[in-house]
Amino acid sequence: MKKGLQVAVLTVIWAFCTQAQAASDACYEKLDVFAQVLQYVQNGYVEEVESKALLYGAIRGMLKTLDPHSTFMTPEEYKAMQEDTSGHFGGVGVELEMRDGGLVVVAPIEDTPAQRAGILAGDRVVKIDGASVEKMDVSEASRRIKGVPGTKVVLTIDRLEFEKPKDFVLIRQRIRINPIDESMPLPGYGLIKIRVFTERTERYLKEALSELHAKSGGKLKGLVLDLRNNPGGLLEQAVRVADRFIEDGVIVETRGRARKPEKDMAHRQGTEPDYPMVCLINGGSASASEIVAGALQDHGRALLMGVRTFGKGSVQTVVGLKDGSGLKLTIARYYTPKMRSIQEKGIEPDVVVPLKEPSADSEIQITRETDLDGHLTNESRNAGERGLLERIDDYQLRTALHYLRAWERFGKKYAGGK
Repeated sequence: MKKGLQVAVLTVIWAFCTQAQAASDACYEKLDVFAQVLQYVQNGYVEEVESKALLYGAIRGMLKTLDPHSTFMTPEEYKAMQEDTSGHFGGVGVELEMRDGGLVVVAPIEDTPAQRAGILAGDRVVKIDGASVEKMDVSEASRRIKGVPGTKVVLTIDRLEFEKPKDFVLIRQRIRINPIDESMPLPGYGLIKIRVFTERTERYLKEALSELHAKSGGKLKGLVLDLRNNPGGLLEQAVRVADRFIEDGVIVETRGRARKPEKDMAHRQGTEPDYPMVCLINGGSASASEIVAGALQDHGRALLMGVRTFGKGSVQTVVGLKDGSGLKLTIARYYTPKMRSIQEKGIEPDVVVPLKEPSADSEIQITRETDLDGHLTNESRNAGERGLLERIDDYQLRTALHYLRAWERFGKKYAGGK
C-alpha cells in the first residue's frame, strides 16, 4: 500500500514536470526530494500514518501556495459544497473567506442562526468549538461548522469593538436558502433581494419579477435590487441575472493563463422594461454579486448605492476527482464590460450611503417649527408614500426609494420631456 502510494504520487508529479515549458531538471530534483520525505515519514514517523492522509495533506500543502480560493476538498467536503450550491445544507448560515491570513465572515445569510446571533460581515473567526483556525483552510473550517441540524457549534469571534474574542453559541439548522425575496415597499416600486447565487436563483428571480409586475398592475415605476451581504455563488447564475436587465453587450469577460478570453453576452429576449433601478451593495457583496453590480453600473442600467464591495475578482472551477474528492481552482480573472478588474479594489458605488443614518448631532443645530413648544402637528404627517417611507428602518433602502421617487418624478423632464 505504501509503495503504491509512492508510485501514484510520483507518477502525478512526473507528468507535471514533463508538461512544464521550462527544462525540468529542477522539477525532477524536487521529485526525488518528495520521494525521500514520503519514505522517511512512512517508515520512521513515531506513529503509523494513513496513506490517504499523507496524500491529501500533500495536495492541500501544494494548493496553499496559491490564492486563498484554490482549495482541495475531501469527499465529505466536496459533497457539502455541492449541497451549498443546490441551496440547502445543515449549518449556521455563514459565508467565510481567507483574508490577510485569517478566517473572515463575508456575510451571514439572512434568517439563519449566525445572523440572529449577531454575527456580522467582517468578523474574524478565531476558534471553532475551541479549536484554533490558524492552520485551517476555508474548506476545513466550513466542514467543522456544518453538521446535523439541532446540534451545537461554538464560534469564537474577534471584532474591533470587542475587548477580547467572544464566544457565539449557535444551534445548527437545516439551511434552506430561498435565494430571492420580493416585496413592494411603496405602491409601484419593487424590491428584490438576492441572498446568494444558487442553481435556482435566476428562475426565482423571474417569478419574483412577474409577481411585482402583477402587483403594480403592469406599471412598475422602479426597482431596488438588493445585493448587500450576498457572498456570491455560481458565475453562470450571475450572468443570467444580469441578462434579465441588460439588453445587449458584454456582461462579463473572463481571462486566464490557460484559456482564451471568454465573453458572456446579454440577450434582448426576456429583458425587463427600462424602468429606473437602484442596486444596493456593501462590503458583504462578493464575487458573483460583484459581477452583476459591475455589469449594471457599466451599462448605466442601475444606480449603485451603498458602500464599496468585497473585491473578489477571480473565477474558480470545481472538478470532481476519481475518489469522490474535489478541487476548486482559480482559473481566471473576471472583468466588467468596461474591462475593469475589481480584484482587491471592489466596486465603488455611484452614491455612497452609509449603513446608518447620520445623527442629528452631526448637523448644524437650527431651530425649526417642530422644536417650538406648543407647535401645531401636521395632520397628514404619516399619510401616503412619505409616511410609508418614514416607517422603513433600513436607511440605505429608504434612500434608494427616495431616489427612485425623484427619478420617476423628474427623470423624464431632464431627459428632454420624453
